[in-house]
Amino acid sequence: MAKLNMVQAINLALSQEMAKDKDVLLLGQDIGVDGGVFRLTEGLLDKYGKERVIDTPLAESAIIGTSIGMAMAGLKPVCEMQFSGFSYLMMGQFEAHATRMRARTHGQFTVPMVIRMPFGGGVRALEHHSESREILYAHLPGAKVVIPSGPRNARALLLAAIRDPDPVVFMEPKHSYRAFREEVPEAEEVMELGKSQVVQEGTDLTLISWGAMMRPTLKAAAEIEKKRGVSIEIIDLLSIAPLDYHTFTESVKKTGRCVVVQEAPRSFGVSSEVVARINDESFLYLEAPVGRLTGYDVITPYFGREKSYLPNSDRVSRAITQTLDY
Repeated sequence: MAKLNMVQAINLALSQEMAKDKDVLLLGQDIGVDGGVFRLTEGLLDKYGKERVIDTPLAESAIIGTSIGMAMAGLKPVCEMQFSGFSYLMMGQFEAHATRMRARTHGQFTVPMVIRMPFGGGVRALEHHSESREILYAHLPGAKVVIPSGPRNARALLLAAIRDPDPVVFMEPKHSYRAFREEVPEAEEVMELGKSQVVQEGTDLTLISWGAMMRPTLKAAAEIEKKRGVSIEIIDLLSIAPLDYHTFTESVKKTGRCVVVQEAPRSFGVSSEVVARINDESFLYLEAPVGRLTGYDVITPYFGREKSYLPNSDRVSRAITQTLDY
């Protein structure tokens, strides 16, 4: 198997699905001639032509509105928001139409579209380029929100997202785009949406994260296990809407302790929902309060202070230690 980074794996998924299904097409700013800001769509214009790889104006609302119409007409658009920080300009179209169409028409129409958007910090970007606000989309009934953590699951989840009959927000942690490589099979591999993954089984503590935060989470777990001689179960959520709470609540029933790691600000985030579900389903099994390691409740700072803002393996280790020692 070839070793690919996340950029290459996403490009592979798009190319293979476009070759397989003529109804799949791409829309976005600079995705054609320039291959996208991060070069995720590089080479696809030459392969599939300008009618299927469409360079759009700088108008997020127009991109999403056009994609909704295409999807309702039977196509499968994959549109790109160049950065998640600019995606809020599409919110009216997305919330009012894309997420509601199935319910509004009693299932007569669905909106099979994917909205790809790079998100999160760690790449020394400027304002509006580094937010981690996945919870805004997860809060909308009718939308699915998927967040891969590595090249292999990014490829498999994107294929599933394109084939889904409803709108999927596919949030790509740009800090992970070229950070590492994984073996990605050439043969088709599809993961089920709405299912988390037990990355590592353990008995003493459940550690939950997603997206770019999986790397420092895995590093911290390995260090604590070696230092303390404990066994840590690690769960990658992969999808936050729908949220596979059964997997992590059952894990907590086994371990009795849990830490949740998110990049986003602390208040009103995915970690809050995870803790609430644990309280609902696993409260009587807890031996310590659920620990949370998050970003701070401030605007993501410029790159000079970005490292101090983002959770890292040292902060994750401290959170794990506090929960184990409670």
